[in-house]
Parts: sequence; structure tokens; C-alpha cells
Amino acid sequence: MSGNEPHLDECGISAYNLLLKMSSKRNSEVITMSRLKLSRQDRKNLKTFLCDLVRLPSPSTEEGAVAERVMEEMKRIGLRDVRVDRIGNVIARVGPGSGRLLMLNGHMDTVQVSDPAAWTRDPFGAEVVDGMLYGLGSCDMKGGMAAMIYGAKLLRDSGLTLNGDVVVACVVQEEPSEGLGSRVLIEEEGIRPDWVVLGEPTNLNVSRGQRGRLEMRLVTHGRSAHAASPHLGDNAIYSTARLVFGLELLAGQLTEDDFLGPGALAVTDIKSYASSRNAIPYRCEIVIDRRLTLGENETKALAEVQRVIAREGVRADVQVTEYETESYTGYRHRTREFYPAWVLAEDHPLVVNAVQAVREQLRRRPQIIHWEFSTEGAYTAGEAGIPSIGFGPGDACRAHTADEHVCLEDVYRAAEVYARLAIKLLGDS
Repeated sequence: MSGNEPHLDECGISAYNLLLKMSSKRNSEVITMSRLKLSRQDRKNLKTFLCDLVRLPSPSTEEGAVAERVMEEMKRIGLRDVRVDRIGNVIARVGPGSGRLLMLNGHMDTVQVSDPAAWTRDPFGAEVVDGMLYGLGSCDMKGGMAAMIYGAKLLRDSGLTLNGDVVVACVVQEEPSEGLGSRVLIEEEGIRPDWVVLGEPTNLNVSRGQRGRLEMRLVTHGRSAHAASPHLGDNAIYSTARLVFGLELLAGQLTEDDFLGPGALAVTDIKSYASSRNAIPYRCEIVIDRRLTLGENETKALAEVQRVIAREGVRADVQVTEYETESYTGYRHRTREFYPAWVLAEDHPLVVNAVQAVREQLRRRPQIIHWEFSTEGAYTAGEAGIPSIGFGPGDACRAHTADEHVCLEDVYRAAEVYARLAIKLLGDS
């Protein structure tokens, strides 16, 4: 010690060193806070990147062009280990290559344009008006995905030492089969994260759960006859109509959870089969979209529908549908259309750290919410048991609607929150 420092005994020296360490940590935190802001150039580049993504159509199984653009941007901004996996997910990393793993998870695919006449702007025009970027997928969820990629850049540029890696996972086919891309990443590619952050829209709040989803196909069997003599047949449409009425009654009697709310049931498709249009239909099919709250599962949901069938005395059967297709990389797969509900405890460290990250970055306390819809979390949290939360720019009510849009300022803020949360989870403590 220099002559200007006070004389300290061993206990005093230890306390003095501890104070120095705490002061150093505080200084590091101040530096960290000042660095977690996107530069003007980063904001400009992020906007350009997001506009490019919106201009590229990427319906499920056709994400190839967006995947190429994502890879190009990841490499340009300096993320490492950029690659495409077997099903077409795009992956990149930031960090030392060891330690714990945080996954930032977003999907590249979108739904199709529904009712083009309802759009007042080009769905692929990426128009920016009053700070809002318009276009299919801007909110769900190319805005969140672009923010995650630039959050990783911000983290890399900070120069801070991390005790683990951040992997940015841009997955495929979330819209028709949520969790499929993440399942391949985790079960087949061997990327097992300790935490997952899902970038679906939350209005910059924190989601800690969602209802699940089960799709069922109910087939009613009738008997064909000439339409001139309907009494000789058994009209499958009439029998199905009775079942639809019974299902409508069932929808008001489903289980309710204090946080996720009630389950839901809707008939979303109907189709009949007959030898001609002047013949009595011998078969009728409906598709049932069943949203599952906590306490509900596949077995329970099927049994409820089977009871409706039995009560109506109709010849019919019901089963869970299967999703089968080929990805843009040629990877073929089949999965049953069951996606479980999940909730992460409000006091879980991932939720607590996410709330703190939002408070520190945005200077406000976020709401703790749940999603009404299903996400990749159906697999990461619901099946794989990995702590998962949701945080992203955009209003979920804008998803799948005409004139879908996202606030660019919220996209920039989301990127900064992703970086801050990663430091809280993986930074030196």
C-alpha cells in the first residue's frame, strides 16, 4: 500500500478488498448500462434488415429465401457458428463456447395472406408510416426475430465476458406445428438450452405461459341414397349438425385455470362426401380446434367429445390429427397435433431476471401476462421442461390480421432488453 492509505489489520484489508471489488463491479455495471444501446447505424441496419424480411414471402415450408437473408445478416454482423440444420432452422451463437446456454427463439414462417381485399397496404411492401412497419409477419414475428439477432450483436459488441453462450435460433413451421423446429434443434441437433426466450409479440411485457392446443378430426358415418328419396339414406350432414350443437354446448363447460383462463373449443372446418350433389352424403368430417388450459390433456379432451357422440347416438369417431410435410431442405416429418399448456412460476429466476431487465432498460415495470395462442414453448416448456418465457415487440392482436404492423421503436427496445437479459443470466456475478 502507498503511504497515503490507512493502516489496516487483516480483517480491515479483507473488507477493503471487498469494497474495491464491489466498486469495480459497480463500475462494470455502469459501463454495461451505457453500452446496451443500439447505435444510430445499428438502428438503421436493423430497420433495413427487417424490411427485407417482410418483403420476402415465407409461408410454412417455404422459408428458404428468408433463411438465406438471415444467415447473410448474422455473418455480416459477426455472429459465430452460423449454419442451417437438417430441417432448415438457422442458428448462430455469441459467447465463449462453454458454460450455460440461453436460446433466443423466433420463427421465420408466416401464415398465408388472408382476404387480400382487406389489406390497405401491400402485405409484402414493408411500408413505414409514422414509425410503424406494415406487412405480413412484421408483428408475428419477423420483428421479434430481427430484434433477437441484433440483441446478439449488441451483446457481442459490448465486449463483456460471458459465462455461457447465447444461441439465436430462427426456426421453421411454427405456424402449423408449433415446437417442431425446436424439437429438431434439441432432440436431433443436440442443442439443449438452460433457458429459452420466445420472441412472439407481448407488447414488451413478459409472458410466462400459454394455453395448449389439440386438433381433432371427427368423422360422421351415414348411408348414401338418392336425394329424391332421402328417407332411404342416413344424411351424415344432419347427424354432424347435431354433434356441432353438442360441441357448442360443451365449449361453455370447460375447465378454467386462475392464470391461463378457460379452455376453448371451436369447429373450424367441415366437409361432406357423396357420390354426387343429388345424393345423400354418406360421410361428413369436421375439424375441432381445442385450446387446453392447465388441468386439461389429450385424453380428457378426447373423452369429452366421445361423450357428446355417445349422447347423440350418432355413428362417428374422433381422433387427433397428424401434421406431415416436407421442409424446404427436404426433411420429412410427421407429428401428432397435440401441444401442451405450460406456465412458469412467477418467482422463477428467469421471470424475475426478465422483469428486472425490462425495468432497467425501459424504465418501467412490465406486466406479467400469458399468451392466448400457442408457441414454440409448447415443446420447450410443455414437453422438454426447459424454463421458457416470452418477450417481444408488437401487439399480439395484430397477428394474422390485415394491415399487420409493428412499431420500429419497440423492435429496437426489444433488442436492447434481449442483450441485457443475457448479461443478467450469463454475465459475471
